[in-house]
Amino acid sequence: MPSEPALFRAPPPAEIVAALGGRFRRRLPDLADAALADLVADTVFTERKRLERDRADEGYLAAVDAAARAVHTGSRPALEAAGVALVEAYGAEIHNPFSVRTYRFATKAMPALLTRLLSATRARDLVRSQPDPATRIRLSGPLDRLRALSQRATLILAPTHVSNLDSPLLGYTLYAAGLPPFAYGAGLNLFENPVMAFFMERLGAYTVDRRKRNRLYKDTLKDYSTEIIGRGHHSLFFPGGTRSRSGRLESRVKKGLLGTGLDAWQESLAGGRPRDVFVVPCTLSIGLVLEAESLIADALAEEGKQRYIIMDDEFSEPRTIATFVRKLMGLDAAVHVRFGEPMDVVGNPIDSDGQSLDPAGRPIDRRAYVCDRDGRVVVDPQRDHLYTQRVADRLAEAYQRDFIAQSTHLGAWAAWAALRAAHPGKDTWRLVRLAGDEARVPRRAVLMQLEAALPRLRHRHAAMPSTAEGVLDEAIERFSSFHRRRALEPVGADLRLATELVLYYQNRLVGWPELR
Repeated sequence: MPSEPALFRAPPPAEIVAALGGRFRRRLPDLADAALADLVADTVFTERKRLERDRADEGYLAAVDAAARAVHTGSRPALEAAGVALVEAYGAEIHNPFSVRTYRFATKAMPALLTRLLSATRARDLVRSQPDPATRIRLSGPLDRLRALSQRATLILAPTHVSNLDSPLLGYTLYAAGLPPFAYGAGLNLFENPVMAFFMERLGAYTVDRRKRNRLYKDTLKDYSTEIIGRGHHSLFFPGGTRSRSGRLESRVKKGLLGTGLDAWQESLAGGRPRDVFVVPCTLSIGLVLEAESLIADALAEEGKQRYIIMDDEFSEPRTIATFVRKLMGLDAAVHVRFGEPMDVVGNPIDSDGQSLDPAGRPIDRRAYVCDRDGRVVVDPQRDHLYTQRVADRLAEAYQRDFIAQSTHLGAWAAWAALRAAHPGKDTWRLVRLAGDEARVPRRAVLMQLEAALPRLRHRHAAMPSTAEGVLDEAIERFSSFHRRRALEPVGADLRLATELVLYYQNRLVGWPELR
């Protein structure tokens, strides 16, 4: 078992709420009357529309009503007070205080607790025997360097996002890697399982309510992230935003929270208490994804301009989660987690000592990116946006470089390539609508695709059979283990494809130059 890393002491909720309110107050002098009124009015409008469907506690309803009255009167003091009250209400909802006692209890029970936590629907489920995830999860990357850096700097872990299982899986992998706990945002729906909620609320998870779409809430989330990073709390967030609907690796990432690392670092410089902040890419490779069918259906609907939001997918049923986790953990090396090379908050690589490096590998002073010649921080949002875009681009490159393919990805890619060859001229939409005998391809055609690709991919895939036959057989077997429809189903000398599922899994390899 790894030795316990240094644990942060999370501030009490009242301190965080006050800090977020203070950040909002400091911005008020820069807000014109009309801009402030628009900000509060937008919050009232969007929240009242949402509250027609969703429940809220009496305190929050009162804050929204007070904001509505302030908009009606147009009084500057009333608008300011309403904005502060809403920000503080959001802060109280977002923040969940980290518990050192709960963390120590959880890590003593690791690694068996992970699977029990994921699959438990009642308290007594926690004591039942479950598979050991330590034998099924493979970690790789510069772990020694990251452990050392975590002791002298604040780390932001930026993983790819595949499934709702990612957050607890990453919590385990951080422990297994000997890294300290990270604060991370978790969707409100993940707290609906009472057992998961108990632990997540005490293991560093803060609550993100994606139903709240108003700008004030999004600004409060950014302020919260900046605040905790500035306090030295390592942070984890998914730059892609939500789970990848199509199954593709993130090629574009959202820069909202990603930019809070740069903000926190500049605040530390300006405050005379400099503390480095480094960004670490992290690429997840999971052979099977619980929500694959719902996610790809949602992606296809979006592309077809009939967008709908998934409210109830496979992850909403505790028994479904339990069944899936049990089967996933029954596979050999079912999950690969690759920690990438760390970078500074303007996108430069760093060495073992935490020095930023230029393209030639020479040390540079990263403070020059944000400070004038006298060492004073210069505020420049447009410049910072460009720096954050640079970090985002580096993350997307790392995801492509570090992803580890599994037999399900390669089998689906080869089957999809064979289907396209059998139906020349048909686009993705027409291919995905094929069913029954139309969606059959000769097994030999799939093997030919694999045989041509495998020699180019030896460095790219996880430990799996060395032959095309072995890879395809393993993919077929694994696909048969959970989904209601088998992505690849043998029918005589052919394979019948569940086209949407095959598209989802093969999409993970889109962008690989070796497969072009």
